[in-house]
Amino acid sequence: MNGSRLAAISWGKIRLVPDPRVPDHPVLPITFAHRGARAELSDNTLPAFRRARELGARGLESDVRVSADGEAVLVHDAVVNRGRLRRRRVAVSTARELAEVGVPRLADLYADLGTDYELSLDVNDLSAGEAMLDVAAAAGALERLWVCSSQLELLESLGARAPAAHLVHSTRRRSIRVPLERHAAELDALGVAVLNMHHTEWTAGLVGLFHRFGVLAFAWDVQEVRHLRAMLAMGVDAVYSDHVDRMVTTVAEWTR
Repeated sequence: MNGSRLAAISWGKIRLVPDPRVPDHPVLPITFAHRGARAELSDNTLPAFRRARELGARGLESDVRVSADGEAVLVHDAVVNRGRLRRRRVAVSTARELAEVGVPRLADLYADLGTDYELSLDVNDLSAGEAMLDVAAAAGALERLWVCSSQLELLESLGARAPAAHLVHSTRRRSIRVPLERHAAELDALGVAVLNMHHTEWTAGLVGLFHRFGVLAFAWDVQEVRHLRAMLAMGVDAVYSDHVDRMVTTVAEWTR
């Protein structure tokens, strides 16, 4: 069950849901900086990731793709556009060519910032996922890696390859075609640790439902203080935001 696996996760004063089935257990959510400190700097760049950590984010978020030479690179779109004269198609560009327009390798992130943070990476295909896992394993960072995808089959394949990584089903509520209680049971059975939905789709009741099945609740696109406070009141386990300083401050104030 996911509950026993997640019971071992702890960082300093933070204990992330030692047992999701125990009601009223205090939870301090992971603060994920969405594509780094993108409210201040170009997203998915080493300066943006570095700045997010300086601001106190306990986690970083990005997307992983594979370059033409097989490197795991951190970029959201298939085509990188850094101005009219600085466009690169990821699949046909080498990691060195992508670095010229500010796209780092996953290996560069670990080399620059180490591994003492949570890392949430969106994955769209198996090749990118395998390249990502190889780099994270070499860095000794699998236990701090949260592998996100809307494709359950992809998550299952990647989880079989790297059991130490945490699997995250990122989706919209309307895309879940079965009753939510059944979906929670399916995620638990598959070893998927987290359901990640837009913050507007969570309720306290749904958070409690997924916790009962040992599945964590992550909320993305949480930009405003009132939304952050609402997620904290519901007991979500992680929030994603572009505004790192606002997110970190609000979570810190809530938990004092």
